[in-house]
Amino acid sequence: MDNPDLTALMPASVLGVRDHVYAELRRFVLAGKFETGQLLNERALAEALGVSTTPIKEAMRQLQAEGLMRSEARRGVVVTFGRPQAEEMVLARASLERTITRLACEHAQPTDLVAMGEVIEQMRLATISETPVVLSALNTRFHDAIHRASGCQYLPRLLQAQAVYDQSTRLGLMEDQDERLRAFDEHADIYRLIVAGDAGNAERSMYDHVVRSGRQYLDGKFSS
Repeated sequence: MDNPDLTALMPASVLGVRDHVYAELRRFVLAGKFETGQLLNERALAEALGVSTTPIKEAMRQLQAEGLMRSEARRGVVVTFGRPQAEEMVLARASLERTITRLACEHAQPTDLVAMGEVIEQMRLATISETPVVLSALNTRFHDAIHRASGCQYLPRLLQAQAVYDQSTRLGLMEDQDERLRAFDEHADIYRLIVAGDAGNAERSMYDHVVRSGRQYLDGKFSS
């Protein structure tokens, strides 16, 4: 597989060179743009990104520490990310979101519920006519509203490692109208259960929602 269309670093970028290179490589690994086992060419990647090989090496070391790449003797750095690891990421996110949802049921204030309700209404209107990008942004806003309502500080930070992967997942899923409707129904049900203070069913619905949508994406992304 050739190197994907990585985004070259722009002079006015708010990100530093190292952060930009790391974010781009990680984004493409998690989106499945590199094949599992693919040997990466540092010079080709550096040329594609418009940087030297130094930040490429640094980014690769960081991605190896995360388990997304591996250094092999006499070969170089290869991508290890594939369906099994992607499934673990889906389950990890589902578990974190489930716990956060339970805490939101226990700690949500009236203003939190109003904020969630406003996003749900926007989702309802956008489900029929808006683009996947708009729906994805509303999805993020809804989950962020739950995170704020939970009062959690640590758990949402753990979810940040999934953010790029989740964005890629949602954009693909939201192309399908049936998935749009299904996702809205699931979000609306989660909201209803949080308002009712039904922590057990709310956390279960959140877990099922994240796992279902994640596995649907994986079925398409990693199908032979």
